Formats: sequence, C-alpha cells, structure tokens
Amino acid sequence: MDNQSGAPTEQTQAAHRLSTLTSWDADWTGLRVVVTGITKTGFSAADTLAELGARVVVVAASDDDEARRNADTLRIVGVVDVLLGEDSSTQLPLVDGKPADLVVTSPGMRPAHPLLMAASAAAIPVWGDIELAWRVRTRAGRKTADWITITGTNGKTTTTSMVELMLQAGGLRAIAAGNIGTPILDAVRDPQGYDVLAVELSSFQLHWSHSVSPAVSVCLNLAEDHVDWHGSFAAYAQDKAKIYAKTRIACVYNAEEPQTERMVEDADVVAGCRAVGFTTGVPAISMVGVVDGLLVDRAFIAERKDSAVELAKVSDIADLVPKHLAANALAAAALVRAYGLAPEAVRDGLRSYHSGEHRIQPVATIDGVLWVNDSKATNAHAAAASLAAFDPVVWIAGGLSKGVDYDELVRMHSARLRAVILIGTDSAALRGSLQRHAPDVPVIEPGTRQTEMVQRAGGGHIDGAAVMTWAVAAAAGIALGGDTVLMAPASASMDQFSSYAHRGDAFISAVRGLVEGQAKAGKEF
Repeated sequence: MDNQSGAPTEQTQAAHRLSTLTSWDADWTGLRVVVTGITKTGFSAADTLAELGARVVVVAASDDDEARRNADTLRIVGVVDVLLGEDSSTQLPLVDGKPADLVVTSPGMRPAHPLLMAASAAAIPVWGDIELAWRVRTRAGRKTADWITITGTNGKTTTTSMVELMLQAGGLRAIAAGNIGTPILDAVRDPQGYDVLAVELSSFQLHWSHSVSPAVSVCLNLAEDHVDWHGSFAAYAQDKAKIYAKTRIACVYNAEEPQTERMVEDADVVAGCRAVGFTTGVPAISMVGVVDGLLVDRAFIAERKDSAVELAKVSDIADLVPKHLAANALAAAALVRAYGLAPEAVRDGLRSYHSGEHRIQPVATIDGVLWVNDSKATNAHAAAASLAAFDPVVWIAGGLSKGVDYDELVRMHSARLRAVILIGTDSAALRGSLQRHAPDVPVIEPGTRQTEMVQRAGGGHIDGAAVMTWAVAAAAGIALGGDTVLMAPASASMDQFSSYAHRGDAFISAVRGLVEGQAKAGKEF
C-alpha cells in the first residue's frame, strides 16, 4: 500500500514493476531476485535472469561437486552470489544489501519451507520456473511457441511424450518440456524457436504458476498424492485444476473421472474455449474414444452427430496396451486434434512411441510366470491402473506412502491378488489396508533374519539390491504358471532406493539373477 504521504512505497513500486514484466524485452535490469536450487531448474532460472540483467542470488542446500561447478558457471555469467549448504538455504538473503523483489523457487520446495515463509511474511512474490518462462516466452525477432499443457496424478510423462511425437509427425517443430526432458526456460530460449511446446506440469509447478494461458490443456486424472507437500487432498486438487485456467482453444477432460470435468466447468477460460472429453469406451459427441479396436474422433469433425473419424488402431500404441495407456493416447489425440492436426499425425505419432523403462515393463517369463516392472507406480492410483491389467497377481509393493490411504486400492483389486510381498521400511498403512480388505490374501514380509542380511549387505545401511533380491525370491516361491509378478509399489522409493529407476533396475537385476540361476540348474523356460 502507499504510505501516509500518498507516495508509493518501495513494495508497491516493486509489485507494479513485476506486473510489467511480461516479455523478454521488458525491463528486467536491476530486478533483485533470489533463486532457490542449483540443479536443472534453478540453474536455468538463474542463468536466464542473469542474461536479462537481473541481480540474482542463488541459494541451494546441496554443496557437492556438481553444485560447486554450477555455482562457478553462474558467477561467470553474472549471478551476484551463490550460497550453498543447508544453513544458507533456510534463510532469505539480501540482494545487493536490500530485500529481494522476487523469489523464483524450485518446484519441489514446500510452501512451508522457512525461506518461502520468510518471503510470504515480507510480501515478496514467489514464482516458479514455469511462471518465469511464460513471462519471457515472447521476444522480438523470435518465434513464440504455443503451449499445450498436461497434468494429472498419473500418465503425464507418457501423454506429453505422445503429444510431442504427434506434433512432430504433423510437421511442427515441437519439444516436450517442463517436468519432463528439457527445462522449460531452455526450450523458451532456443535460438531457432519452436512452433509448440508440450509442457508437462506437476502439481508443484502449477502451485507457483499464475499467468500461463495455454492453447490446449488436460488434467488426465486425479487421485490422492503429495498430500504431505500440499497439506491436504483439497489443496492438491485445487493446484491441479489450475491447468485449465486461461485456456484458449480447448480443455480436455477424462470422461471416466467426473472430477476432471468439474474442473473444466469451474475454470476461468478464454471465451470460445471448448470442453472435449476422452474415454476408453464408445465416445459421445465432442469426445474421442474407442470403437472396435480403433481410436476414433467425434469432436473435431463436422459430422460428429452421427459419425466418427478413425485416428489410429489401438495396436498402433504398443503390443501390450493396458486401459490406462489407451487413455493416455486418447488424451494426447484430443489435445493435438484440438490444436488442428490431421488424423494421420495421431497415427504416425503413436507408431513412433516407445514406452519408457519402469512403466509396465515386461522383464521375463519364467515357467509361465510373467514378471513386470512398474517401479514408476509411485502412488495408489498408478498401481491401480497397473493391477487392473493383470490377473492373478503376486504383488510386490511398499515404500514411502507420502501420507496416502490404500483402502480403496486394496478393496478394488483384492480379488486378483494371489499374494503380496511387502518391501519398504514402513509398510504399516498398506499392511493395515490388506488386513481390512484382503484378509485371506497371504502377505509376506522380511523377518528379522532377512532384515539383518539386508543391513549386512549394505554395511549396516539398507541395501536396495538385497531388498529386491529377497522380494523376487519370495515371489518366485509362491507364483504359479499363468500368474504375473507385478512390482508396482504404490509408494515412493527413497526409503530403500535412490529413485524409482534405481528400484526398477534392482528388480530387473534380481529377476535376471533368477533366470540365470534356473539356467545353471538346467531348467527350461
């Protein structure tokens, strides 16, 4: 507010200046900015702001070799200072001896973090890298890319990758960015420029975004996740719903998850924006869906009241197409069709798609038992999609629960479970749900002896490889021909592994060890 003399305060002046920073060519010179983090996101934000002429101080909890190298580079390009270490990262520093005008935060930093709480108390605005990228995307003499934005509890990366491939198949210069692949600011600053960016957005990134106005947007699904970060499921859902704000051409929703349609109904969009649904069943008017093994469009053709156009065959997606993978393909198809691409671009994009590792990844078939790695199923919703694809299942599950409830997951899929192998340092929540809703399903956990062996293998610490070797051996001891051993943990991995990829690699290695052991024993499979 203004002071008693009527003159604008420094805080009011800073707020007004920030409101004018809506292009690369705006006057960013001398803007005092604190950037949190020094890996991909933080580095790209600090580098961009320094190039714009802002006065930047970077703070980061890490103080390893990579952080120091990045710090040296940032100082060379004009960053005022880089403060490394836990102590530095918890305090809001001054910039050139004065309070910051702006904080640009890494998406994973919680709003309750002391540094961000200090910014809030001082009424200093906080942006994420997505907000910054949107504001600098327009630059004189450069192509300005449209944004197609994708979020959801699960399937974001798959759908974003499919959108990227479809756009490229349609002859457009496009790239996946945001929460996938290229940092968004690197994509925006590309000298050649892009026609379209396929932007994957996490709930964290959406929380810190305020101005984005995408051409087309989608929330694929919504289920309980990251409650520990957001504070409640309602707050998580509210941030996810921001994907639809200011959408210009079409909001795409999941017709099988009514909450996503309600998000669209409640969104403040640009006049003329359409609502388009996707379904793995037969589509109604203004939807895409599946008919007789074909992906079809009843939304973007003139004769949609009584006909549909073929986009692709379900078999164009992959050899193994679970329901959720078909849903991802349909969402991607709806997004690019809304943007104006021809049906052939959908088909050709899907034919060039290859699912990544650790997402419903067949590893081996041994004695009629299929072994599947779905380490990327880090929450209950993802695990539910995976479990729905197989029957019967020996399920390897457990890890960091992130505060979610497993009752619905277990209740929905208890009938397909032959047994459950529990991993994780604290599986109490999942164990309790199994006891309540699948009391007749055997649950196998490491005993004291196995736990001691795992700790000895890790020199007194938890050894993820030993954990997974035990789990695979336990599953092999109970699985029968025709079963699927599915490693879909429904939990984060960091209690016993460095990442979901590390967990998946450990599973693959353990299964290969099983194969080699059987080969040495002279068994055929």
